[in-house]
Amino acid sequence: MKVRGKGIACMYFGMGNTGKPNPSSAFVELLEDGTANVLCGAADIGQGSNTTLSQIAAQELGIPLEGISIISADSAVTPESGVSSASRQTYISGNAVRLAAQDAREQLFVAAAEMLNVSPKRLSAKDGYIFLLDRPDYRISIGEVVTHCWRKGKVIMGTGNFNPGILPLDEETGQGVPYATYSYGTQVAEVELDTETGEINIIKITAAHDVGKAINPMSVEGQLEGGASMGVGFSLAEEIVLENGRIKNPNFHEYLIPTALDMPDFDPIIVEAAEPTGPFGAKGIGEPATVPVAAAILNAIADAVGARVKELPNTAERVFMALREKVDK
Repeated sequence: MKVRGKGIACMYFGMGNTGKPNPSSAFVELLEDGTANVLCGAADIGQGSNTTLSQIAAQELGIPLEGISIISADSAVTPESGVSSASRQTYISGNAVRLAAQDAREQLFVAAAEMLNVSPKRLSAKDGYIFLLDRPDYRISIGEVVTHCWRKGKVIMGTGNFNPGILPLDEETGQGVPYATYSYGTQVAEVELDTETGEINIIKITAAHDVGKAINPMSVEGQLEGGASMGVGFSLAEEIVLENGRIKNPNFHEYLIPTALDMPDFDPIIVEAAEPTGPFGAKGIGEPATVPVAAAILNAIADAVGARVKELPNTAERVFMALREKVDK
């Protein structure tokens, strides 16, 4: 007989290292063709931070995204930005890039104000041009301003550093402020089980996560989908078998990870509650996407069969044995 159940799980997750300094730095250099170079030590390991950081710089400078080049994680030229872990790069390195772009923009506006004979406070920038707020038609290209500065021997290079406000944890009480901000999320799983075999089929996962502000919505959805995939494997299949300290299943034909065919219907819901300390309100979504998956699936299984397995992965065999124990009782 096949039965279905639904489960829900909620989470919150601190952005960055726990109770420790967590800084990131960035440089933003403006060039005479009106483009900009971003230099930041943040390593893009597939999560898309290069694109997100470029978008932040483009928005702050008023330069089209295609006019932004980024050099990342090159210790020869980029400033230290910390590791790509703890779901920290968008929030922390994003702030560093935004501050560096602000610094470059302020220098740019001072030079443009001299050329236009106005106050820098009257200026704004968009689409590669600097213009008067009350006279958008009165404008000059960013490239012209940078060229003017170069001819005078001035390079426009902005610098930025961000270290979130935390308080180290007290060794005796464990109290402190370990994170400057938190990410929140709720996930719902629907499963179908065969009560005769214990076989589990995940029908659907719905994941709603507060990301502050989605700088790149497609990237956020990708993170949510990837986190769900990792959570499915963690919940139902992935298990390291040890015997006398040696791994007995070191290959992927024995250590099973989900494929595209194993993924259920997935519904990502991006919740935007702007974080005041984040770049344009953004927070991180890397690890939070995985955190609630297993709990939601296990709760759905318990809802379906009235028996709870308290081990991971929650294999068909373990579900079958839990059902047997339930019947025996």
